[in-house]
Amino acid sequence: MIFLGLIVALAAGVAGVAVVLDSTGGAQMSVFGDEIPGITQQWHVFMAGAVVAIVFMAGMMVATLGFRRAMNIRRELRDLRDEHEESLQTLEMERRKLQQALAQARRGMDDPASVPAQRVAPN
Repeated sequence: MIFLGLIVALAAGVAGVAVVLDSTGGAQMSVFGDEIPGITQQWHVFMAGAVVAIVFMAGMMVATLGFRRAMNIRRELRDLRDEHEESLQTLEMERRKLQQALAQARRGMDDPASVPAQRVAPN
């Protein structure tokens, strides 16, 4: 999208420069050596310039929107990576705690003195 916007803006700029450099008559316009038909008065030249300016601005807007979109996507991906890293760290800490608790429970079962005595029911 950025590339397309820059191409449109560049094309509009080249067309504008070509019109300015190649126009020799008061109310005639030529682009790359060819005269543009239908332009007979000065306001036609002005309108052609306005159209070129609008096309240029549209191209720049497309490029800007594409750049913003790309930046937002990069920012979102970075935030998601950070969030993923934090959740992995949290899960790793919980796993270590559970491993320690399991090891303590296993040690407790191996020690007969720590096992509570069972009551025998009277007959």
